[in-house]
Amino acid sequence: MPTWPCSAPVSMRPDGSGSSRRSLRRQRTRGESTVSLTTLDRGSRTYVAGHRGLVGGAILRHLQRLGFTDLVTRTSSELDLRDPVAVEQFFAEQRPATVVVAAAKVGGILANSTYPADFLSDNLRIQVNVMDAAARHGATKLLFLGSSCIYPKFAAQPIREDSLLTGPLEPTNDAYAIAKIAGVLQVQALRRQYGLHYISAMPTNLYGPGDNFHPTGSHVLPGLIRRFDEAARSGAPSVTVWGTGTPRREFLHVDDLARACVHLLEHYDEPEPINIGVGEDLSIREIAELVAEVIGFEGVLEFDTTKPDGTPRKLLDVSRIKALGWEPQIGLREGLTDTYRWYREQLAAGAIRAA
Repeated sequence: MPTWPCSAPVSMRPDGSGSSRRSLRRQRTRGESTVSLTTLDRGSRTYVAGHRGLVGGAILRHLQRLGFTDLVTRTSSELDLRDPVAVEQFFAEQRPATVVVAAAKVGGILANSTYPADFLSDNLRIQVNVMDAAARHGATKLLFLGSSCIYPKFAAQPIREDSLLTGPLEPTNDAYAIAKIAGVLQVQALRRQYGLHYISAMPTNLYGPGDNFHPTGSHVLPGLIRRFDEAARSGAPSVTVWGTGTPRREFLHVDDLARACVHLLEHYDEPEPINIGVGEDLSIREIAELVAEVIGFEGVLEFDTTKPDGTPRKLLDVSRIKALGWEPQIGLREGLTDTYRWYREQLAAGAIRAA
């Protein structure tokens, strides 16, 4: 088994005793003295895994705006993060100082229910490969992004970070949730065993430019935007929404998430995951009505109660990140208008296939 990571290798005995324990203790001291909560070096090498996705793309744009000059990215065709040999070679060559793990296989209720093995296997491999290689090759800071959907289905509202692993998961996305929970625990294990300054965060439901608007594989907001837009342009008399319309969700614009990620890398260094959200939610019916209003759809809203609702409510307690000085800046109506404008531009350019 290879030993890690950055400064001195650690070879632990099975019982954790002897000189290996003292070596580990010295390594932790060195790590804590050399990495502090300060402004990130804009000239140090930073790797954004998953930069083509909604989250990774927003983080990359934000880092560029902040003046980071050594940003490293790879498309999935250039680097398959599920391939441990390829990932190991990439980190050995590039040796980024900071890593943001935004790469993941994601989808809505239908996709998660249909392909649970893919969601479990792909995400586990991506996380293990990237975080283990980052540790082996000297990455001093790393942010792993979990998701609010990995909290228990019936967690007390608003959901605190210590609710994780206290109850059963939502069955429609349990495979994805288990993989992401494993990622959070991997961050904690790397901190505990090697003294690394790695952190994890739990974003709420996200939306914005760069989202997936696939008619069956998208999340709720981009799916609603597409359906209401198609109905408005075709003159359809009604739009059908899955479920009863009663579940409640909060939504965070992805540009606000990107600001939060950099803020956390500069101001947070704890083993516990930290929530990122707005602290307010709406029912699915209210969200659908708002999307219809932004798009200009004037028909009838119908609900297909034979389809699953998912988790009844998923509102995050964001008191910890707000105490660190971060607040969201983009309101939901403003964000929806911005996202719809981007969707129409992409549709006109042929980047999104029309129905």
